[in-house]
Amino acid sequence: MSSVDPFEAALQEWVAVFMRRSMRSFIQYAREHGLSMSQINALFHIHHHGGSGVTDLGEHLGISNAAVSQLLERLVQQGLILRYEDPADRRAKKLTLTEKGAQTLQEGIHARQGWLHDLSATLSGAEKEQVAAALAILIDHTKRLDYPAGAEN
Repeated sequence: MSSVDPFEAALQEWVAVFMRRSMRSFIQYAREHGLSMSQINALFHIHHHGGSGVTDLGEHLGISNAAVSQLLERLVQQGLILRYEDPADRRAKKLTLTEKGAQTLQEGIHARQGWLHDLSATLSGAEKEQVAAALAILIDHTKRLDYPAGAEN
């Protein structure tokens, strides 16, 4: 029977609390704005890839072209994305966020991170310095880990 590393246990607990708090607010924001998690994921993908293609998005979401087309049609109707002809290949469609789509994503991110401000307000200046220093170490070491090709860190 192996003993639990106290550092790993604390880190796992922090990640669980962080994810639960962040996702609760994010999911609530999405529901209030009539968006599914697949639609939010599509908006993030389009945002991060600046003009994604329909097929690329379908592959990212793991859904068929027909399913991605239905998802995109709802986003177009909501005024969150634009679908246009790819100038390099007129048969292909490209996707981009509208101003409303970009604003919706930013508001979702703020909703997801809003509780961090509340948490910060409960910490003393010295505690904030300690946590910031510890997080800097974790960030640095995380960036040095090997990731499979295409994985984001």
